[in-house]
Amino acid sequence: MMRILGIDPGIAIVGFGILDKQGSQLRPVQYGSIQTEAGLPVPLRLKQIFEAMQSLLETYRPDEMSVEKLFFNKNVTTAFTVSQARGVILLAAELAGVPIHEYTPMQVKQAVTGYGGAEKKQIQEMTRMLLKLKEVPKPDDVADALGIAITHAQFRAYISISEGVQK
Repeated sequence: MMRILGIDPGIAIVGFGILDKQGSQLRPVQYGSIQTEAGLPVPLRLKQIFEAMQSLLETYRPDEMSVEKLFFNKNVTTAFTVSQARGVILLAAELAGVPIHEYTPMQVKQAVTGYGGAEKKQIQEMTRMLLKLKEVPKPDDVADALGIAITHAQFRAYISISEGVQK
């Protein structure tokens, strides 16, 4: 069995999803979000994210972590603060000795829906179906984090197969 922690990084909301993968079966263990208050100084928000990540890593002890790679949009200020949040998330995993794997939004779309041009709602609905959830988790960042965990499970299966072929 492998436990995967999927992370959708952000400064206001960090989505997380923890899955257990046994063979081809995926079972959701826990999912939710780490939220910080908008008016607080950025260093304090980063500290809150870091401490919450440390707690998640200690409580659920994932074998591997998957994180969405950032793409820069037009709002550079947002991109910088999200990058800082992503940095403390990666640091927490590194300090816990958890291997980190990064995936682009296109890889997530492809892995979850089979189509690299899928819309956000399609990915969320497919995530719900694959994990046999009653509804799409909210906020969206939580569903996205589960999608990122599913992506790693899919890539991990592919890596295992290709490693077996090379032996």
